[in-house]
Amino acid sequence: MAKHPEYQYLDLLEDIMENWADKKDHNTWNGLKSVFWRQIRFDLSKWFPLLTTKKTYWHWILHELVWFATGQTNVKYLVDNNVHIWDDYPYKTYKKKMESEWKDCMEKAEFIENIKNSEDFAREWWELPMIYGQQWRAWPASDGRKVDQLAWIVDTVKNFPDRKHAVLSVWNPEFLYWMAAPGKALPYPLCHILMHFNVANGKLSLQLYQRSADMFLWVPFNIASYALLLQIVAKLAGLEVWDFIHSFWDAHIYENHMEQAKEQISREPRPFPKLIIDDRLQSLDDIKAEYFTLEWYDPHPILKWEMTVAGGFDEKDRTIKFDKKA
Repeated sequence: MAKHPEYQYLDLLEDIMENWADKKDHNTWNGLKSVFWRQIRFDLSKWFPLLTTKKTYWHWILHELVWFATGQTNVKYLVDNNVHIWDDYPYKTYKKKMESEWKDCMEKAEFIENIKNSEDFAREWWELPMIYGQQWRAWPASDGRKVDQLAWIVDTVKNFPDRKHAVLSVWNPEFLYWMAAPGKALPYPLCHILMHFNVANGKLSLQLYQRSADMFLWVPFNIASYALLLQIVAKLAGLEVWDFIHSFWDAHIYENHMEQAKEQISREPRPFPKLIIDDRLQSLDDIKAEYFTLEWYDPHPILKWEMTVAGGFDEKDRTIKFDKKA
């Protein structure tokens, strides 16, 4: 009997626990255990890889992917759909500005509630420029154009299936870390930075390169999200779907997730669910959450977690004097 494909993920958790290097997140100083360069693979022609050894919020995954794929940059869409994956980054920006101006700072719950009631408030505080959706659908070209990389991917795999250049990138040095001009660096990290689509014998595969992978908390979301994107591109291009390959560069478990990860490893995977896509899906600009139905998802109970608002860039980092001694 073939081994359940979810064991690839569980085995990687064990791998990190056995072969780790100690690191600390430079934003929170939370400890983490890390390994470098690992890979897992799922055959999407058989099932949909939504992990079963803990309940994973399909509702969050679906709406976040719709948000990305339709090119949105304002978190209001997510909040309006009760998805709170990205709340901490705009709140962090808001809080920092209020503190710098010696102004009273509203609590996070009130900050989130305000977005539901005020379009002006959403425009002022809830924009995340250069986030995945903008990089996918409106990459800022040097001549002022907005490049729709995702539409180009669909066109390429549909009309030129033998080509080898169907690559989508979000890694733009102009807006990253101290490579960016002062005041232009993104304060939040971009982790899933490169996608490569490939057609073989009428079947579409996708490899995702993820530079930083929070294995316990967010990687289960990432697996399902990019598997869903592969399904969408395949349907729009009239192709069958095949492999999703997930390549990790820095794969890590935060110390405050270690006990939950051990509990997850002890659980036996259950059958993967099935994803059904409505035929009303005809274009990238017409993606709606109601076009996707998940069937037969029967996971183990949720494992409670604490989110680490990790990584990113602070302008004060430019002033750090690096020790150049050998």
